[in-house]
Amino acid sequence: MRSFLFAGLDALSLFWPQGLAVVRQRRSRVETMATGTPDSQARFGQSVKGLLTEKVNTCGTDVIALTKQVLKGSRSSELLGQAARNMVLQEDAILHSEDSLRKMAIITTHLQYQQEAIQKNVEQSPDLQDQLSHLLK
Repeated sequence: MRSFLFAGLDALSLFWPQGLAVVRQRRSRVETMATGTPDSQARFGQSVKGLLTEKVNTCGTDVIALTKQVLKGSRSSELLGQAARNMVLQEDAILHSEDSLRKMAIITTHLQYQQEAIQKNVEQSPDLQDQLSHLLK
C-alpha cells in the first residue's frame, strides 16, 4: 500500500507545478497517516482522489483549448491558401486584360491608318470624277 501511494504522488508531481517539494511534503503526511487510523487513511485517499480528479479536469480543459487552437490555426492557413489562390486568379485576369488592351490599341492604330487612307481617297474622288467626265466627252 505504501509504495502505491508514493507512486501516485510521483505521478502527481508530473502535473503539479510546485514539483518535488510538494511530493516530499505529501510523503511525510502519507507516512504519518499510514501508521494512523483507517479514518485518516480514508481522508487521505479522498484528498488524493480529489487532486487527481482536479488535475484530470485541468488537463482535459487544456487539451480542449489546445485542440481549438490547432483547429483555428489550420483554418487560418486554409484561409491564407484560399486568399493566395484568389490572388493568383486575379493576377491572371489582370494580365489577360492588359494583353487585351494592347491588342485593342494595335487594332485602333490600324483603323486610324485605314480612316486616313479613306479620307485621302474621298478627297481625290472629285478630281477623278472630273477627269473621268472629261475623258468620256
